[in-house]
Amino acid sequence: MPTEPSKSPYSALHPVKLQTIRDAIHPERYQRSAGRAVAWYIFDGALYLAFISGALLVQSIWLKLLFGLLAGSAIAFMFVWAHDAAHGALFQSKRVAEVMGTIFMLPSFNMYRLWAFGHNRVHHGFTSFTPIDWIWRPWTPSEYASKRWWQKLVYRLERSPYTCALHYLLRVWWPGMVMFKADAKNKDSRSFTISKLITLGFFLAFSALVFAAAGVWGVLAAVILPFIVFNYYIALFVFLHHTDPQVPFFSEKEEWSQSIGQLYCSTIVRCSKISELLIHNILIHAPHHVDPRIPFYHLKGAYEDLASQYGQYIHEVRFSFRHVRGIFKQCQLYDYEAKRWMSFRSARSWINEQAMALSASSSSMVLEEAAK
Repeated sequence: MPTEPSKSPYSALHPVKLQTIRDAIHPERYQRSAGRAVAWYIFDGALYLAFISGALLVQSIWLKLLFGLLAGSAIAFMFVWAHDAAHGALFQSKRVAEVMGTIFMLPSFNMYRLWAFGHNRVHHGFTSFTPIDWIWRPWTPSEYASKRWWQKLVYRLERSPYTCALHYLLRVWWPGMVMFKADAKNKDSRSFTISKLITLGFFLAFSALVFAAAGVWGVLAAVILPFIVFNYYIALFVFLHHTDPQVPFFSEKEEWSQSIGQLYCSTIVRCSKISELLIHNILIHAPHHVDPRIPFYHLKGAYEDLASQYGQYIHEVRFSFRHVRGIFKQCQLYDYEAKRWMSFRSARSWINEQAMALSASSSSMVLEEAAK
């Protein structure tokens, strides 16, 4: 049975329209600045090109790998910029946004049109409602227990702060872009194919040029390593966006609403000022989900606006690796009925308790039948 909204800390949000929450955001938070967006575009692009050049030109293998790590970070910054462009937050012209966003997604080997299709409609449309939004969907203890050993291993690796990049690779990039096939009736089917071909062409051409310039080590440092680092960044970011011991997931439509999903189930993770600048405030995530049309450079102000009226529904934490490890340790399996997170260890006890309760119930029924 679903948890009754009235018994939940987010119950007051259930009947509230999302537009009502948006009304708390001041109009100036929506003002776009093409100059500001282009300035960050140039900065992010220059950063990426500088690190890639380092990975190709230096002779030391260790320095090549270091530049590869930094290039992966720059790719993540570029991706966040493209993410905002795909939401229509940076430019009035959709064409300009798509061209610039497509270019910035190429180094991550992501396909702009396909990514926007899944992200904007599925994730933003049904945040934390797991029958539709599968991003970082937690398994129940019973579901986990029913899986094969290798499925459990993959899930455990995804739920580790060190190997979480697997989640984005296996749950988003591969099925949602590389292998995705749109219905023939989908009007975007042709553009999806074009987006795939553009990305494939870039990957092949870039890899060939890198190999010609710096050989196998160049490919490792400038192609493979940055891709892995990017996937780690994006997987970790999205995990922190919607996962916290206090943040619920939903399996029943009746207990979920847009307001709950976008505000209560989206977090605020504060970092150093330089970090927030580089990642374009992507971890100040609640205002972005309340209205993705807000440019990344206005998210802090929009957060202040929301906090003034809805602060009791916003989860804010300070980033630290200790805190991140703690979330991964606590938020491993989920009881959708009780709205309770469990670790793998505590879930074993939960399963045993459920089995004992079921056994006791069955025995009681047998005794009652015998007494009759």
